[in-house]
Amino acid sequence: MPTFTSPNLQALASEISGALPGAVTQSQIATGELAVTVETARILDVLGWLQGPGDFKILVDLCGLDWPEREKRFDVVYHLLSLTRNARVRVKAPVGEGEAIKSCVAIYPAAGWFERETFDMYGVAFEDHPDLRRILTDYGFSGYPLRKDFPLTGYVELRYDDELKRVVYQPVKLVQEYRDFDFMSPWEGAPHILPGDEKAAMAPNAASGDTGKKP
Repeated sequence: MPTFTSPNLQALASEISGALPGAVTQSQIATGELAVTVETARILDVLGWLQGPGDFKILVDLCGLDWPEREKRFDVVYHLLSLTRNARVRVKAPVGEGEAIKSCVAIYPAAGWFERETFDMYGVAFEDHPDLRRILTDYGFSGYPLRKDFPLTGYVELRYDDELKRVVYQPVKLVQEYRDFDFMSPWEGAPHILPGDEKAAMAPNAASGDTGKKP
């Protein structure tokens, strides 16, 4: 494979499609990188060719994306780098909720922890993964934090119970009551003149932050 520093990404897209007929469903070039969407059932064929004849030896990252409105809700995204080609390829495979995708650990050993993180954050299962467990959240964690329908506060919180002498889980409770903020002023309507307020008079009917000067 010849070495070149200014890759023709369109030619690279054609090379991938020609080597794997029917596997690539879409390709596009943006920000100097090639992105291809592939049939999920053929993800190992695509990654195997890219790692071998394609000479994309480095798996830089593997992550998930959530599109709740889509039929195939998730994308599993592989970022690959070729030093000899001086090129990057982004491979995307759509996965439905409750579906699994083949693990690529046998092709890219570095994918092991990346796949566990995607499983932990999005709930996407990787078939034939040697050790598919949560990696960032706790053992009793409920839900998948990076899904777009996951509440910002989470479902449960944990604390140390002094009576039980152990960590316990309990439903999240927001201890702060709802506050009626005055968005006219970041200072919540300070009654005195703040430094800098004397330089610009407020509107006559302003609700707060009156500088004491009238136009």
